Amino acid sequence: MSPGTGAGFVWDERVATHVYRADHPLKPIRLVGVRDTLAALGAFARPGARLLAPRAATRGEIERIHAPGYVEAVVRASLDPDMDYGEWGLDPYGDTPPFRGMHEVSLLTTGGSLVAMEEVLAGRTRVSVNYSGGLHHAMRARASGFCIYNDPAIVCGLLADRGMRVAYVDIDAHHGDGVQAAFYETDRVLTISLHETGASLFPGTGFADERGRGAGAGYSVNVALPPFTDDPAYVRAFDAVVPELLARYRPDVLVTQQGIDTHFLDPLTHLRVSTHAREHVVGRFAGTPYPWVAMGGGGYALDAVRRTWSMEYLIMLGVEIPSELHDPDPPVSSGAERMAIDDATDEAVRAAIAAAWS
Repeated sequence: MSPGTGAGFVWDERVATHVYRADHPLKPIRLVGVRDTLAALGAFARPGARLLAPRAATRGEIERIHAPGYVEAVVRASLDPDMDYGEWGLDPYGDTPPFRGMHEVSLLTTGGSLVAMEEVLAGRTRVSVNYSGGLHHAMRARASGFCIYNDPAIVCGLLADRGMRVAYVDIDAHHGDGVQAAFYETDRVLTISLHETGASLFPGTGFADERGRGAGAGYSVNVALPPFTDDPAYVRAFDAVVPELLARYRPDVLVTQQGIDTHFLDPLTHLRVSTHAREHVVGRFAGTPYPWVAMGGGGYALDAVRRTWSMEYLIMLGVEIPSELHDPDPPVSSGAERMAIDDATDEAVRAAIAAAWS
């Protein structure tokens, strides 16, 4: 399949205005800042830019990954969130609280990723991004980590069902555990996750020895980075793992989850990545020959989200990045801390590559 040209941007106000809970760290309103920044920069008037409206995912599409009983529970919780849905991972005081209308907005969020997929498959865009998506923690029968329906896994599964080889690369600070679990026993979807080690961050998984099983042995690749990994270490880890494995696997489609909770200002994680490292990494995605479906993910420092995701869409368009989107003075470690971070990062890279298929 030959990639198209241009970059799609999925947008609908409805996926940016719901509220999980008043004090919840995931604030969908963050997406409005991305849209407004890009509009102010004239991005949507650029050649190749396309605004895409999401659609609601179908029940069959959701059930490609999720158990029917779980979907029924989400439907009930959407209508009556005050009942007890704890067995399904929906807890009013936990990470993923039930809220009225959650099923409907989750169908639209997932449908946005499916529209991005459809535009890329049809050759109408080279890449399309749904920043409301990337909800990579949801399991087959359980909500987890702010995630209700796992749109990256649904996209990967539907692509694999078409006979395509899919490479999924997750650069969120948290391990992409739900996507890994969905494809742990198949070689049709290669999952690569670069994340803060589960020894210090939710969900406590994503170690190199989680490498897949049966036909999938070696096709789950995890780069478990130490806390305080900064730009030099992060770029070195990405460059040592992702390009080599993509070239070896030769996917038909590239799917990426681009959570920006890796940012040094993020309040929930311990990585120290800046916009400069992200420009490099997303530029590497843009430089691949594969049709590309991109999604958002975590990100809880709202201005960092606004600037970084705006920058990344401009990279997808192939236009110059305004200096005001970049971090002016990102932290870089030195001395003994520099050596410790580099040593731990290099070990994470060695372990990940050693665990990959050969």
